[in-house]
Amino acid sequence: MTAPTPRPAATLSAEAGSYLRTQVLTATPEQLRLMLLDGAIKGATLGREALIAGDFEGVFRGISQARDIVLELLTTIRADVAPELAEKVKALYSFIFKELCEVSVHKDPARVGRILELLRFERETWVMLMDRLAQERHAPPSPSVSVEA
Repeated sequence: MTAPTPRPAATLSAEAGSYLRTQVLTATPEQLRLMLLDGAIKGATLGREALIAGDFEGVFRGISQARDIVLELLTTIRADVAPELAEKVKALYSFIFKELCEVSVHKDPARVGRILELLRFERETWVMLMDRLAQERHAPPSPSVSVEA
């Protein structure tokens, strides 16, 4: 039995890009937001690891990625659905964005740790909301109440 021939990195990268493109194009708005949260967490994690390792180019890449994604999350909140909740979520994302900007200046791994806690909590909350929406969508319709004259 022979070992499989390894594929070139460019082929693997193209396949991963194609897979991600398909995921994005077929995702619901809720799933897209979850993907963004995952991307922000990944970027902040990479930034923190690079900060600890003294890799300032890696810090820049990771923190910039997280910051860009948080900005996207912030600017796509629909205030028309639940204005009070939208304002609270905007305040949270604004705070996270500001903290990510501060990390770029102060290079504090503990600060990134606090950002990651907030992002992970936001992700957990979003997953719970997605579960609730899925249950509501698949629940049988409420029986209509008829009123006789």
